[in-house]
Amino acid sequence: MTSVTTTCRDLAELLPAAQTACRLLFQECYKAGIKNIFITETYRSQERQKYLYAQGRTRPGQIVTWTLDSNHKSRLAWDIAVGPPQSLYDVTTLTRVGAIARKLGITWGGDWVGSIDRPHFEVKGSWKIPVGYMLGGKLNVPTNSKGQVQLIVEDKKEEIKMLNWNPGSPAMKTETENFIAQAVKDGIIQESHLKDLQNGTMTTDRLIGLYITIQQRRNTK
Repeated sequence: MTSVTTTCRDLAELLPAAQTACRLLFQECYKAGIKNIFITETYRSQERQKYLYAQGRTRPGQIVTWTLDSNHKSRLAWDIAVGPPQSLYDVTTLTRVGAIARKLGITWGGDWVGSIDRPHFEVKGSWKIPVGYMLGGKLNVPTNSKGQVQLIVEDKKEEIKMLNWNPGSPAMKTETENFIAQAVKDGIIQESHLKDLQNGTMTTDRLIGLYITIQQRRNTK
């Protein structure tokens, strides 16, 4: 069993909606140039929540939470912090992240009245990616101040495969070869075209272009 003093920073411990929301938030922060943020806590057991609540009250230390009923224990919340060169809870950076969260339908603790909690973000279990947004590429979400948010987007340019000409029948193959051979004999095109056709290395696009060229040259003679 995990100790109440141990912090969980594993995104996999969150519910799917929260995992996706957190990843989308980090992705959009990366796109906005905010790369020095990292996860400080995801899931928190009720026992740990009680332990943290006691801090600054019945146990020494500064108050770190205002509630015994946190969304962390529901696996729908996560906390972040800011890495160097800014301070750990740099207000300017967290406010920028909060503004991005709002656009994504993610609740930001910095918007709460009274008990402001700028490092805190949460969603409802029904949260879905807003229209106009999508997760793309391989995203690295840091869990310590030494890491940087990274987004690796693969080049999605489709390879255009040139299909070799494949005649539907032997008769078509013979007729096409005769047509090309006659053009070679008439000095309209080079013999290499006929060889490529016979070797099976002639692409369909090239053959069509060759046909048009032959017809145009015949018409100009």
